[in-house]
Amino acid sequence: MLRERGIDALSLRELAREAGVSHGAPRSHFIDRSALLDALAERGFVRLADEIREAAASEPDDHARALHAAASAYVRFAVREPALLDLMFAAKVDAPSQAVLSAAERLFDTMTGIMSAGVGAGAYDAGDVGRLTLLLAATFQGISALVTSRRITMSQGEALIDDAITRFLVGPSAGR
Repeated sequence: MLRERGIDALSLRELAREAGVSHGAPRSHFIDRSALLDALAERGFVRLADEIREAAASEPDDHARALHAAASAYVRFAVREPALLDLMFAAKVDAPSQAVLSAAERLFDTMTGIMSAGVGAGAYDAGDVGRLTLLLAATFQGISALVTSRRITMSQGEALIDDAITRFLVGPSAGR
């Protein structure tokens, strides 16, 4: 339902109707709609973290290629699950549950781990990892938003990823 109709159309009553159960049945799993949204966001963060970790791990000997693989995995997730990504980052900013906060932290810890590998590769200093991880996350999110809104094609998104990773790795070392 989230994929087909978006966040606003998601309701416990409608999910129950589509599942062919009583309208009260979902309440045994989710106290209210907010709990359902939190559970979906939590699952999305965990899935995205796992997907980018696996992608980066496929390129253990080349930091630039690992970053590119992680970015591509992020964009592919966004294209496959645009409503879920919106829910994860935009729709539940008021008071996310501790589970959502922990799952989001898992995503950022995964990205920090990928970035930390660049220190050993000489790409940047250890003191820059936190700031550069946020920049990387913003870059991934921005490219994803452009692709999912159809402002650019997936191939243009891949080209932007190439450009961003190149600039990303040249920028810190250029100041040395």
